[in-house]
Amino acid sequence: MVEKKDTFLTVPPFECAWREDLKFREAGRGCVAFEAYACNDVTLVFRQNVGSQGYHYKRDSSPHYTVILGSHRNRRLRIEVNGKNVVDVAGIGLCCSSSFQSYWISIYDGLISVGNGNYPLQGVVFQWRDPNPNCGVQYIGLSSWDKHVKYRNVNVLSLTPHVPQWKHVSFGVSQVEDGEGEEIIMMDYEKWGLKNFLESWELSDMLFIVGSEERPVPAHKAILAASGNFSFCSPSSFVVKLPMVSYGVLHALLQYIYTGWTQILQHQLGSLRALSLQFEVMSLVKQCEENMERLKQDDKLTDPSKIVELTYPCIQLHSSTLASLPISIERLRQFKLTGQYSDVNIYIESYGLVARAHKVVLSLWSVPFAKMFTNGMSESMTSELTLKDVPAEAFMAMLDFLYDGELNDKIIDSGALLLQLLLLADQFGVTFLHQECCKMLLDCLSEDSVCPLLQVISSIPSCRPIRETLERRISMNFDYYISSSTDFVSLDEATFINIIKHPDLTVTSEEKVLNAILMFGMRTKELLGWEMVDELLVNSKPEILFGERLQSVYDLLPFVRFPLLPYSLLEKLQKSNITSHIPVLQDLVDEAINFIQCGQARLENEEKVRFQHRHSSYRELQYICDGDNHGVLYFAGTSYGEHPWVNPLLAERKTITITASSPRSRYTDPKVLVSRTYQGTCYAGPRLENGHICSWWMVDLGQDHQLMCNYYTLRQDGSKAFPRSWNFQGSLDGKNWTNLRVHENDGTVCKPGQFASWSITGPNALLPFRYFRVVLTRPTVDATNPWNFSLCYLELYGYFH
Repeated sequence: MVEKKDTFLTVPPFECAWREDLKFREAGRGCVAFEAYACNDVTLVFRQNVGSQGYHYKRDSSPHYTVILGSHRNRRLRIEVNGKNVVDVAGIGLCCSSSFQSYWISIYDGLISVGNGNYPLQGVVFQWRDPNPNCGVQYIGLSSWDKHVKYRNVNVLSLTPHVPQWKHVSFGVSQVEDGEGEEIIMMDYEKWGLKNFLESWELSDMLFIVGSEERPVPAHKAILAASGNFSFCSPSSFVVKLPMVSYGVLHALLQYIYTGWTQILQHQLGSLRALSLQFEVMSLVKQCEENMERLKQDDKLTDPSKIVELTYPCIQLHSSTLASLPISIERLRQFKLTGQYSDVNIYIESYGLVARAHKVVLSLWSVPFAKMFTNGMSESMTSELTLKDVPAEAFMAMLDFLYDGELNDKIIDSGALLLQLLLLADQFGVTFLHQECCKMLLDCLSEDSVCPLLQVISSIPSCRPIRETLERRISMNFDYYISSSTDFVSLDEATFINIIKHPDLTVTSEEKVLNAILMFGMRTKELLGWEMVDELLVNSKPEILFGERLQSVYDLLPFVRFPLLPYSLLEKLQKSNITSHIPVLQDLVDEAINFIQCGQARLENEEKVRFQHRHSSYRELQYICDGDNHGVLYFAGTSYGEHPWVNPLLAERKTITITASSPRSRYTDPKVLVSRTYQGTCYAGPRLENGHICSWWMVDLGQDHQLMCNYYTLRQDGSKAFPRSWNFQGSLDGKNWTNLRVHENDGTVCKPGQFASWSITGPNALLPFRYFRVVLTRPTVDATNPWNFSLCYLELYGYFH
């Protein structure tokens, strides 16, 4: 509900105007829209209580927000929290000294948004999120600095709690920091949307001739026909005469359709209802009737000169999307299928006609399309558009999205098609589609597709968030990505450097970092280590072996932390061909040996890093023998080396969790598996999962720990229910599982109380997991209880962090 305030108010310098009713309906959540006329410093204060007559925000000691438009002589936007400056940016939301300018400011649980225009929650130009939100602010003060500020048409709106403002600022934005290190979100794409075409001659294909003055008002057939019953909009008809309708009433109707919001004088509600009913815009008919009934029941509210606000119930923050407007998506889909009201035929070279579309629908999503159709290019003068080098299937999927805002299941299930769609969304500037594609690609990402995907999107600026996510993923699983394949050598140099320099780079040995740099420099298609490179240099030179990437090798080698390598390996490197051919490597190895022998003093800041363990380095827990005390679960029982061993499930501070497929009972006791004592009966009973019977024991290492498992040990309890087919699995979330070793008809366990251990080999041994489980996939040899998985001991080994 919007409440109209004074139509004109002048605030003298260094003063602030307050009114009891100029307040948010809900504390911490609301929006104020207004017009201001000023040279600089249009200032609004948001606090928990009304300020005094002599109030000024510079002297306020109580919690408050202050937003200043046109600070520093109309050059900057400032936001203050409790008098402390937290945002100071140039060129945002500036004032106008020649006429009234429209603004709005919203606060929603600490998210402060600033916009230009008459329509709140549209035209966002700046957002900032308070890390410690003041959810109590409610009253609004209109203030100034050293010059008079004139305010008018001040309106306070309630923000619907379900409006997810912040999630729309996840991709397609630039992130910078203010002087205090707080994150600032700024929209970096052009303003667009259906509201830009309201009563615009651009792309219009029909006219209303309104009133006795016969005023022409342009519109778009497809939009109107999708919002109501505008059957008069036939292909041969483009003029509709409304001699008995005033322009203000028609404007309100069109504004409601194109923006989801409008306003009208009370005495014109009946006329607007009649026009809406004539064209069957039923959501507006209903709102008119509700307001008319409310005014009828309370005479005190009746004032013909007052303005009534009407808002489509589904309006969202970015109301450019058709789903948030009073427009039928089903009708638009039908128009695309039939070509009704179409004004452009789209062809793809070597494919043919792909769609009979509507320029206004394409343009409201895409700035490139809008420019193509409106700025005098050849496409704006014809009803045909031919595209080159565009995948037809992906383009048709993009068109579907432009009409209904949804991705079909075929796209979601096809990674290759999703990637093509992402590139098209970037090419045509379809921001929302780009966001959806980025999120879905990350959701369906497999380990084998990370490097190929990163190779494709690394050069696309709008894909920065997904690029940074993939770079971090490779850095945190570095051993896997450089050992499972050579895909990483096809990455561009800047991307690979980002990975090597990443603060989250996690490796089991610095030797692997050295090997990866050499493989990258050679663009090799086979896995190799530095020793093979050493052999190749016997009959070659670095310039030949590394080619144009030789300088990259020189630049990357200092990021290897040579002092962390074993001394024997450093001595071997010191005597190798590779160090004699690559001086920078020789210097780094000599430096590391000298550091180990006698320490190093007076290191530069950037050099100190080479002598420190990585933040996310692994600890090797190596299998020695069955039942040893070198495994992860034993290590957890010492609180990772802090005290003598105790059963980790009985410790005061539990470091791990063990669960079974069946409920805990006398004979299903998780603490037995880490008790290090023999138990005659201990089993996990069967359960039904995804239509299949299975039994399992699962270990959770905790949210702060992961393990690259390369060995595990089991011990049979006192029964003869020997397992024959089971899987050993790892998971990051406890839901999606990766097989680390598959046992089929494995007869290793053949005695009660027997220990048995197996190695984990292959690329999956280099993937870190939080959860591990042994899961029975077929019955045991026991005919009585064939699905009881009987174990009394479990231990895991590998690289732990």
